Amino acid sequence: MADNKRRDDDGDDRLDDEIVDDVADDDASDADEPVSRGGTATRSRARAESADSRPTTRSETGRVGVFGRIARFFREVVAELRKVIWPTRKELLTYTAVVVAFVAVMLTIVGVLDFGFAKVVLFVFGNSD
Repeated sequence: MADNKRRDDDGDDRLDDEIVDDVADDDASDADEPVSRGGTATRSRARAESADSRPTTRSETGRVGVFGRIARFFREVVAELRKVIWPTRKELLTYTAVVVAFVAVMLTIVGVLDFGFAKVVLFVFGNSD
């Protein structure tokens, strides 16, 4: 009886999510643009990569000099930094205040514990004075 609840009305043994995935795959194969979710766009990408399997530029062949690798590194760093969402001045000041307050609280806790443990150790082992 529990199996009947999992099956479709037409008696298909597949679960509902499998049927939805089949429909999504059919829709995705019709479109030329890759879909931004799931792995549905891998088929068209795999076909494009197999057609273009050999490297086209010198940097892809693996034979680049030291200065070329350094230049590529800095180009990639600049490209990644352009993707960063920088905080506004107000956000930066807020984040800085939160960090300073947290560090001050932790410093106080550690200082109090250190002072307390020092007093306990001096009490247990006696004062050398």
